[in-house]
Amino acid sequence: MKAIVYTEYGPPDVLQLKEVEKPAPKDNEVLIRIYAATVTAGDVRLRSATFPPLFWLPARIMFGLRKPKKTILGMELSGEIESVGKDVKLFKKGDQVFGTTTGLSSGSYAKYICLPEKPLSTGMFGANAVALKPTNMTYEEAAAVPIGGLTALHFLRKGDIQSEQKVLVYGASGSVGTFAVQLAKYFGAEVTGVCSTSNLEMVKSLGADKVIDYTKENFTKSGQTYDIIFDTVGKSSFSGCKRSLKKNGFYLEAVMKLSHVVRGLWSSIKVIVGGANETKEDLIFLKELIEAGKIKSVIDRRYPLEQITKAHRYVDKGHKKGNVVITVEHNNKT
Repeated sequence: MKAIVYTEYGPPDVLQLKEVEKPAPKDNEVLIRIYAATVTAGDVRLRSATFPPLFWLPARIMFGLRKPKKTILGMELSGEIESVGKDVKLFKKGDQVFGTTTGLSSGSYAKYICLPEKPLSTGMFGANAVALKPTNMTYEEAAAVPIGGLTALHFLRKGDIQSEQKVLVYGASGSVGTFAVQLAKYFGAEVTGVCSTSNLEMVKSLGADKVIDYTKENFTKSGQTYDIIFDTVGKSSFSGCKRSLKKNGFYLEAVMKLSHVVRGLWSSIKVIVGGANETKEDLIFLKELIEAGKIKSVIDRRYPLEQITKAHRYVDKGHKKGNVVITVEHNNKT
């Protein structure tokens, strides 16, 4: 089968289209014919090995010191089940599914993948989840849901989001940010989205009550305070956010900064960091919201599998709107 393989860290050119052996499902696994995948910020970090200084060595030990242990990237997917192992009870051949590959030995930049019927764990690095995809989404739209949606849901719940609270989403136009805006609105919050000039209208269309152009205004100097500030991109100021949070407010950080964790220990605000747990239950929750018309995925660009290097170069720039989707195999089904 065709797959995108990388055997060394580096720029997008390390990604090579190759023929590899088609996997066979174990007794507890399903074999999925992949129709769509994505390029996430996590894929880019793994490809280039650009980890934060304090986490560089632990990350390299975990993911490969001199070369990557996992040679096929891709953290999320959608596709159709081609076959199932003898112990699989929840899925059958022909089921249309979506899910994540986090913690598995192979990713979704390939024609096929085997996923366990049930998650191997719910931990930050060992999780994976698969569920029936939303019936009202294309495969491309569904592939763009799991990582951003699960991450946004995880952090908002950790922030104990409540109806009528004031929530600010920093980086509201990214993959996690677009879902955070929609989910915060679903939970009944008043939502302010922070993004660049070109993305203001898009963030408004997702339901944001207010939008702030970070190129023209520093939200931490406005005097407005919030119950939750959710930094989805790791670019906010701790002191500024502390000033803009109510007492006992939550500062959610999808990109962990150790200095912020330490400063939070002696602060009246609550700092929440770490990776999102990936559970089938949460994936089904997102599916139901999508089918009810409450949330949707945002797709910036689409690339065929053969143009994976172009997709990575684009995501490397750090300005994608929502998600960048990879069409692994064309399929018109919804």
